[in-house]
Amino acid sequence: MKKMLLTMGFGLLCSWASAQSVNLFPVQTTIQHGVIEGNYDTKTGVQKYFGVPFAKPPVGELRWKAPQPLAPWKGVKETKKFGPRPMQGIVFGDMMSRSEGLSEDCLYLNVWTPSKRNTKNLPVLVYFYGGGNVAGDGSEPRYDGESMSKKGVVVVTCNYRLNIFGNMAHSELSAETAYKGSGNYGYYDQLAALQWVQKNIAAFGGDPNHVTIAGESAGSVAVSYQMTSPLSKGLVHAAIGESGGGIAPTMSPVSLADAEKNGSEFLQKAGVKSIKELRSMSTKDIFDMYQDSKRFGFPVVLDGHFLSKNLSEVFAAKEQHQIPLLVGWNSAEIPGGAFMQGKPYTVENYIERVKKEYPNDVDKVLSLYPAHSEKEVELSATALAADRFISYSTWKWFDLHRNNSSQPVYRYLYSKLRPPLVDQNTVSALAGGTVRREGPAQTPPPAVGAPHACEIEYAMGNLHLVKEYAWTSDDFKVSDTMLNYFTNFVKSYNPNGDKLPEWPAAKAGDATPPVMIIDTNSRAEKALNDGRYLFLDKTYSK
Repeated sequence: MKKMLLTMGFGLLCSWASAQSVNLFPVQTTIQHGVIEGNYDTKTGVQKYFGVPFAKPPVGELRWKAPQPLAPWKGVKETKKFGPRPMQGIVFGDMMSRSEGLSEDCLYLNVWTPSKRNTKNLPVLVYFYGGGNVAGDGSEPRYDGESMSKKGVVVVTCNYRLNIFGNMAHSELSAETAYKGSGNYGYYDQLAALQWVQKNIAAFGGDPNHVTIAGESAGSVAVSYQMTSPLSKGLVHAAIGESGGGIAPTMSPVSLADAEKNGSEFLQKAGVKSIKELRSMSTKDIFDMYQDSKRFGFPVVLDGHFLSKNLSEVFAAKEQHQIPLLVGWNSAEIPGGAFMQGKPYTVENYIERVKKEYPNDVDKVLSLYPAHSEKEVELSATALAADRFISYSTWKWFDLHRNNSSQPVYRYLYSKLRPPLVDQNTVSALAGGTVRREGPAQTPPPAVGAPHACEIEYAMGNLHLVKEYAWTSDDFKVSDTMLNYFTNFVKSYNPNGDKLPEWPAAKAGDATPPVMIIDTNSRAEKALNDGRYLFLDKTYSK
């Protein structure tokens, strides 16, 4: 019986694989380093090139160095499978990767293009995945580029190094560089991918002078940094940020001295005497050492090369890339329990927490995040937790750019509630997917908003690739709206068109700038809650 079930399972897997490839035939294109072969999908009209190398493998002596240029290859390199994802633990169990395994040899990108025989100058989107700089990869189904590509865009996702492999700084590493800094290797990987796009995207019908970068969470933070780094100037022509900016308290940078001290203390505790010794260690030993430390990655660094100033300083001096920006966040980024610290949503408990966190501003906080009933406590605790987690930093990025640039800035608030789960033995998790339920199934409390990362598959038109939720016609309507807004912005730097609700740009100095509420019935409204962010701005500026 067991053998029969295994045979049936193998047969179903083969049938599924056959169904996925029945409309494909191989296609080749010549890029800077040689010829690559991907697949053309006759059903969708999209060419797909997966696992395209864009830098040398960062292994051995190339560990903790900026990505190095590739050498040309002879013959045809097959690029039909996603490359290995960067080294990482199971930090977010709800992430779904399509890559085959993990490796330090992870610097690969993926391209979807609708290019025909004589196509030229298509707009380009480069998408950076989220995951706190400790997890994620460019193969996740929710980032799939085919839906947007079908609308006339060349879409690229790229891998970048994570955690100890991608972000650790150390004085010995700083001594090796011309700029005498270290860390930020994952951001240098992204930069190398953008440089690859500049040199190669025309081979896919793309325009190297019409490149929009986008990302969610840590990917959005990356967009904010790439938008301000002098090294990416000329490589980026517009930006999309979904929930996250590199501004305190969200993944803001530390000084080089602090980052080097951080790295030195880490190695000392692990019993490693030098970078030379570290480079001689196996991948598994380094991975084990990092996992045993229970660290959540390493901080972004003011390394004096990729990044020399805090983002607020860059924008205040108008030194950021003067490009169009579309940016926003979700209506309930994180549960209110993150603020309540496990205590029930009572008025008394909430006021006690406010007094502890804001002893000199209790009345002000209660006026901005009121608490007259248990339901209002839940809503206010959720809003305050979300603002402290990631909404404020995204607002600050939005506010800095609109007030220090003549370029259009568009702001959204994603508010669509998720539909029910298909499998009631699973629960929604932080990274946007689901995990298996621990213990007996219980009816979860009604959602009060859209949680962190849930908008990605809507924005990229990928509900059909995410099977965990029982999508409804309203969900597909919202996805169609958001995908069209994003696609329009990538094409023209303006989200409007296609009979969509009008989305006005925010103006400098406007006390109630417009915000597009993306929901079943999307509409633009005047921002009425920015007092929350103005208050937090003062607290984080102290």
